[in-house]
Amino acid sequence: MLSTTTSRATEVLDRPFTLGSLTLRNRIVMAPMTREHSPGGVPGPDVAEYYARRAAGGVGLIITEGTYVDHPSAGTRPAVPQFHGERALAGWADVAAAVHHAGGKIVPQLWHVGMARVAGAPPVPQAPRIGPSGIPLEGHEPGHPMTRQDLDDVIAAFAAGAAAAEARGFDGIEIHGAHGYLVDQFLWEHTNRRTDGYGGDPASRTRFAAELVAACRAVVAPDFPILFRMSQWKVGNYDARLGSTPQELEAVLAPLVEAGVDAFHASTRRYWQPEFDGSELNLAGWVKKLSGRPAVSVGSVGLDTEFTKAFVGQGSGLADINGLLDRLERDEFDLIAVGRALLADPRWAEKVLDGRTEELTAFSVRALKTLS
Repeated sequence: MLSTTTSRATEVLDRPFTLGSLTLRNRIVMAPMTREHSPGGVPGPDVAEYYARRAAGGVGLIITEGTYVDHPSAGTRPAVPQFHGERALAGWADVAAAVHHAGGKIVPQLWHVGMARVAGAPPVPQAPRIGPSGIPLEGHEPGHPMTRQDLDDVIAAFAAGAAAAEARGFDGIEIHGAHGYLVDQFLWEHTNRRTDGYGGDPASRTRFAAELVAACRAVVAPDFPILFRMSQWKVGNYDARLGSTPQELEAVLAPLVEAGVDAFHASTRRYWQPEFDGSELNLAGWVKKLSGRPAVSVGSVGLDTEFTKAFVGQGSGLADINGLLDRLERDEFDLIAVGRALLADPRWAEKVLDGRTEELTAFSVRALKTLS
């Protein structure tokens, strides 16, 4: 049972927040979580119902699962949704309408997996694995270093996705620049060994991401929000760092701000973990401080263990959120994203805001396949 009082949770979490043309009813965000429930890449009525259920349950902003942009090498699984093509975009327009009808706001996360792609995998089996230098995150099988044409094509695909999101009634976009996928592969020195203007020091490694953001900004309204998800850790490498010091991290953030990022979504495995020695600020707190932009924090919110331990059955599934409220009261960050807790209980936000924490359903791996 959570120990926070109704009045405190309401005071801290149930405050509106405005970002460009987007005004949220509260500070609770649904984190993007890959589901693979879109056969052929097309989201159906069940996807609309899934997201609308969380909006009806009190979530202020929904960030969709990662959606593949219109590039042959963008994806690696057939049932992950696409954000291109008439059928998929019509399905996404229905999702946005359903979320709005339920009182929420929604942005799609635009995604290219880069070197995380499995050779020969759908949705385009013949597409090559590409990355800044063709260096895999794990293993030894190289891919294709991206040419100038590849860079232009991927940037154009993200921009097309941004324009499509605005045209289909979404409230903004999020660019997936985290966890070792393509955009992050440029940011990370381990996977970016380029010797042209897109590799080298942190600012040069950020050039591709900045050009991508600028291209998206150019095709949408000036007040249409662009969020950028970033992380230090990568899939399979939890010790990876974009910046070992605040100064190194700032060198990555500054070009993205200049390019048009409105807010950063700083992904960590544990939101309560300090990012640098000598300060209690977590990654989102440092990102907000260094960039001057609003920040979304995330990482095992409302759970008694971080996500990798949960998937081997450790932890009971519920945890006190008073520490989270402390950080929000200090304005360390602006919004908090909730993942597995919202999978387990679509009305998590409503119950927390109303003080009905004894009614919360705990997350469990056993029940994961039945959750919708």
